Amino acid sequence: MKRIFYLLILGFWACENKPETKIDTWVPYDETSLLAENADHESQQMRYKLIQSKVSDRNDLWKQIEPQISDFGDKEYQLLTPLILEQDMLSMQTAISEGKLSYKELTQWYLYRIVLFENDSLSTLNNIISINPDAVQEAIERDQNSSEDHHPIYGMPILLKDNINFKGIPTTAGAVALQNNQTEDAFIVSQLENSGAIILGKSSLSEWANFLCDGCPNGYNAIGGQTLNPYGRGMFDTGGSSSGSGSAIAANYAAGAIGTETSGSILSPSSSNSIVGLKPTVGLLSRGGIVPISSTLDTPGPMTRNVIDNAIMLSALTGEDPRDEITLGNSSDKEYWKSLEENDLSGMRLGIMKGFLADSLYKLNIKKLEEQGAVLVEVEAPEVNLSGFLTLLNLDMKADLPHYFENYAGSSIDLHSVQDVIQYNLKDSSVRIPYGQARFEGVVNDSTSVVAFDSLKTRLMSEGRRYFETMMQENDLDAVISINNWSAGYAAVAHHPALTVPMGYEASGQPKGLTFIAEPYSEQKVLLLAYAFEKASKARKIPADYQ
Repeated sequence: MKRIFYLLILGFWACENKPETKIDTWVPYDETSLLAENADHESQQMRYKLIQSKVSDRNDLWKQIEPQISDFGDKEYQLLTPLILEQDMLSMQTAISEGKLSYKELTQWYLYRIVLFENDSLSTLNNIISINPDAVQEAIERDQNSSEDHHPIYGMPILLKDNINFKGIPTTAGAVALQNNQTEDAFIVSQLENSGAIILGKSSLSEWANFLCDGCPNGYNAIGGQTLNPYGRGMFDTGGSSSGSGSAIAANYAAGAIGTETSGSILSPSSSNSIVGLKPTVGLLSRGGIVPISSTLDTPGPMTRNVIDNAIMLSALTGEDPRDEITLGNSSDKEYWKSLEENDLSGMRLGIMKGFLADSLYKLNIKKLEEQGAVLVEVEAPEVNLSGFLTLLNLDMKADLPHYFENYAGSSIDLHSVQDVIQYNLKDSSVRIPYGQARFEGVVNDSTSVVAFDSLKTRLMSEGRRYFETMMQENDLDAVISINNWSAGYAAVAHHPALTVPMGYEASGQPKGLTFIAEPYSEQKVLLLAYAFEKASKARKIPADYQ
């Protein structure tokens, strides 16, 4: 077990016979060597210009944590670790019901662990932007009602990607322009809290959900700095844009996290960090109160270490939001996790992409599906036309970001358009936009007409649906099996759900995921497929340096 590096445990006992934990001051470190190592990285997106934020002081983060763990020290952390580390929510709920653990201790364990690794320059992942100062108090309140019958997410500490509104913590999207964006709760946050979940804090992200700069690193934002991958800090990409959610869950910093996806932004960081990530059908979950890119494609989704937790989180997130009309009539009260154990893959017909069979991990892992009773059918992906995809994002963001500013942003935010943000950033570009803002500039410069835009949206959805339906209908398939986020663009425009599960690691140690894609509103099916595969493969391994 990694020793505490920057925690000072004072040598006296409080009145409850527990040590007082004091967090040492964070001092910015010399990142020259890490930047030098990455200067010639094979991936241009990993040639970092900086790691640490020039905007935020990490000691402000510790001020939110320190009073919440004042009665929790290394002894408690070590004692509780077997009950929490890599455990699923149902197992932790069992430990709580048996009196071995409390919601207060569970929340403190995660906060202590965040400091343990994030206050050490040799292990920091830069994946947390802010902490809920009331998290432990809320956990105490959950303990007071723990005897009642609750949803299994009750009392579980959850991280939100920092483009999701939460009252009490600024929603920044990683941008200096939104540093003081104090909002009300997003609809999905209210749904989580209604089921008893505890919002632990906000996870980092690629700034503006990866739609600010062009060719810049995944996981960078001005507020939080550069998020790193726990399987190889500086070696492996974090994926984007839900980078902090992927990195934090892989390192066991929370019970689960919420990401958002437009095209690949949950699937990419989930597969890159060896966790389970679900991009639901667009329209199943509300986008109200989430900083947008595209109302045509955006959706939030759960990111977890295992499939059962993913199903639990999805069930807690659902609900019809009157302010996001796409959800009306689409949301479900399904208890997705309950039926996973009762089913197997007997007779399930799965499309195996011929073009992916050259990948040795893919070829190895699809056989495990066959061993579970699935029928594997090799399929050829049809040629479809997704030209104009960037134009779709440009035109949506040109309209959707002003809608967020007007209806969901805090009263102190005096921004009304993408152009306003561009002008704001230019006032201090070296700090606010060290990688530029080419994508934002593309938004304001796109002059596509309304008529052409409507035609484009119709064509892209039709082409995306044709991509999957050609394979699925001709071969009577239940799902198509892909890798990582390799099919994310097609699933995005088709509004198909996609779920990625760890399937192993390259020889270098880089994680990889097996991805299940099925028809719209078939979340129960992809969860079942993923659960059966996870049970057979048991591929996920905790990052070696974050045991």
